[in-house]
Order: sequence, then structure tokens, then C-alpha cells
Amino acid sequence: MSRYFREWSVAGALGVLLIVLAIFAPAFFQAQPLLSLAAAEAPTLVIACGMALVIICREIDISVGSQFSVCGVCAGLLAAHHAPTAVALAAAIGTGACLGAINGALVAGLRLPSIVVTLATMMTWREGLNWWRQGEFVYLPEHLQWFGLSQSAGQWTLIAAAGLLLVALALALRHLTAGRFLYAVGTDMEAARLAGVSPQRVKFTTFVTMGALTGLAAMMNVVQSPQVDPKSGTGLELKTIAAVVVGGVSISGGRGSLWGAFVGLLLLACISPALTHLHIEAYWEKAIQGAIILLAVVADGVRTRRKKS
Repeated sequence: MSRYFREWSVAGALGVLLIVLAIFAPAFFQAQPLLSLAAAEAPTLVIACGMALVIICREIDISVGSQFSVCGVCAGLLAAHHAPTAVALAAAIGTGACLGAINGALVAGLRLPSIVVTLATMMTWREGLNWWRQGEFVYLPEHLQWFGLSQSAGQWTLIAAAGLLLVALALALRHLTAGRFLYAVGTDMEAARLAGVSPQRVKFTTFVTMGALTGLAAMMNVVQSPQVDPKSGTGLELKTIAAVVVGGVSISGGRGSLWGAFVGLLLLACISPALTHLHIEAYWEKAIQGAIILLAVVADGVRTRRKKS
């Protein structure tokens, strides 16, 4: 139980919030708004899964918002030129994997700090996209929206896809050798190297995976709207990092789970609509999110200090 204390704590906080809403704002639980909220957050969950892998590996990637925008525009342009949906999806994932590989090569190959590398690539991709598109939206053909399904069926498809990915990655992280390698590198890179693990290879693969998942998430976002906004990924990196850290993934690496990241995202995602239904000013959202993140980081620091002492 103590091993998953943070995850259970966040789940408890989410439960308290839902009870408060059930008492004071039962309209929050209407089926269609909840379905729309879940579908809108499905791409964020996919990126949060990748971010959890990166942070467990004791690295960080703050370029995912810019990658998300680039991948979405690339997929949108292909679809606008009558490319099949499968081709647009493959292009989004491939573009994301390439951008992730650049981060991975700089971090793992040249052994540069990931915070510096991804800050630089974040600005490079963002400003490059601004120069390329000049803020112009990409308008999409009708057949792409919701994968050609009805809105309800499309929303359920996105939710199911994100859920299946979460389960698959969580099981792989727990039961496959690659998952153990990730925790080993995040816990003690030198010990992992002496045990026969290649930390640089693990890090490179993790960044490529992060990029590919970002591309997939971008495509999941593209199909929800008739146009692609080149600034659609703005702020996404902070949202996903916050969800992962709040969910119990240690910012110092080597500890955490995707289930925790999932619960953390649920808690943060519910704050904005909860404030609306409780008739509380929207500007409190960022303050509450910030307080939750600060509490999570402080709790992680206290736990680490106790272990050392």
C-alpha cells in the first residue's frame, strides 16, 4: 500500500472532488459533456504515457507541445491533399518519431542535458512552424473528422484507443525486460550500465517513443475538429508533466507508474469543468493546479529525503 501511496492519495482527492460535485453540481455528470471531456483529453493521456516513460528514465521533454503542433499540421496537410487517413496517421507518428529521435540523439548521443535540448527544440519547432504557416489554419476534408464515423462513435473510438494504449504500455512497463531497463536507468544509471544495460540506448529509444506517441496524439486531436490550429500544442508540455508528477512519477526518476499518471490527468482535467459547474471564477484553475503540483513535488522531495536518511 505504501508503495502506491501517492497514486491512492490522488485517487482519493479525485473521489472527494467528484463527491462534492455530486452534491453541489450534479449537472457535471451529464453523459454527453463527460464523453466530450474524455475524448478531448484522450490525446493528452497518450502524451502523458510517453512523458511518464521519459521522467521514469530521469529525463524530461518540454518540446512535446511543439512536436504536437508540427505533427498535427503535417497530418492535416496530407489529409487536405486527399491522402488516406491511414497515410496521414502514419505521417503524424513518423514525424513525431523523427523529432523524438533528434532529441534522443542530442541527449543520449552527445549526453547533453535534456532540459536544455528540449527547450531549444521546443522553440525551434514552434518558431519554425510559425514562420511556415504564419498562423494559418489547415482546413480538413469532412471524411477525416471522427474517422468518418458519427461524433459519438468517433469519441468512443478515441477513448478506447487511449485506454488500450495505456493498458498495453502499463503492462509492458511492469512485465517486459525493456520496462525493467527503464526503471534501472532512472534509478542508477551507472549500476544499470554495470548490469549490462545500455543507458544511452534506453534513453534514445524512450525519446523516439515519446515522439511517436506525440504524433499519434496529434492525429487523435486532428480528427476532432474541421481545422488544425498551428498553435494547438501550446501549453501541452506543462499539462502532461503536471499530470505525471501529480500522479506519483518521481521527477528524480526511477519510480512511478502509468496508472498514477492516468489518475493525475483525470484530477487536473476535472478542475476546469468543476469550477464552471460550481460557479467559481475560471482564473482559479491555474492557481489550484499550481497548488496541487507544488504539493506533489514537496511530497516527492520529503519522501526522497526520508529514504536517504
